[in-house]
Amino acid sequence: MSVEEQVMCQDYKTSLLEILYARSFMYDPENGFLLASGKRSDVYIDARKTALSAEGMELIGYTLYNELKLEPIDAIGGLTMGADPIAVATALISTMNNRLLDAFVVRKEAKKHGTQQWIEGNLRKDAWVAVVDDVVTTGESIITAIERVREAGYNVRKVLALVDREEGGAENILAKTKCKLVSVFTKSDLLEFHAKIIKEKESPPKPKPQDMPKGSW
Repeated sequence: MSVEEQVMCQDYKTSLLEILYARSFMYDPENGFLLASGKRSDVYIDARKTALSAEGMELIGYTLYNELKLEPIDAIGGLTMGADPIAVATALISTMNNRLLDAFVVRKEAKKHGTQQWIEGNLRKDAWVAVVDDVVTTGESIITAIERVREAGYNVRKVLALVDREEGGAENILAKTKCKLVSVFTKSDLLEFHAKIIKEKESPPKPKPQDMPKGSW
């Protein structure tokens, strides 16, 4: 990757973090939130509000494309529906950059008619794929997706998440599937950004040159 591409990629990730914080991050240390895992947390990350937004789709697609463009894979997908907009955005951006990458969907239940399959997509039997999810807590959604992908005869090359909540999910995925999780952001990244925003709001505004006494600038 050239220096120019590295700078562009970093700019995209910075913009994506800002949108993810604005659209998807919620913080309530007093009451907390009930997560899908059954745990309670002072942080809730509704990543779909970012992934389904027009600006978020492009940024997610470009960021994930940069993670995967040198990987010998045929497709990206994961358990519906958290993975769906991420996979489609990545496939679209990849195609726009002359890197053919299909998207696929792992069902939560097998189709009850027709082929009765678990996975929707146009993949050859021995395809290499990336498995993705929006937010990882325990990692069970990614683990399920990996198991379904392998049962269907596909090979998992890379495992990705938009946000890792850092609550044991990465370790759980590695232990059960032997796959290492690569996350674009972590809960710590969002909390650090939140702290920065709060600090900026609480800091007194810097005086403008025209407001400063003469001779002080």
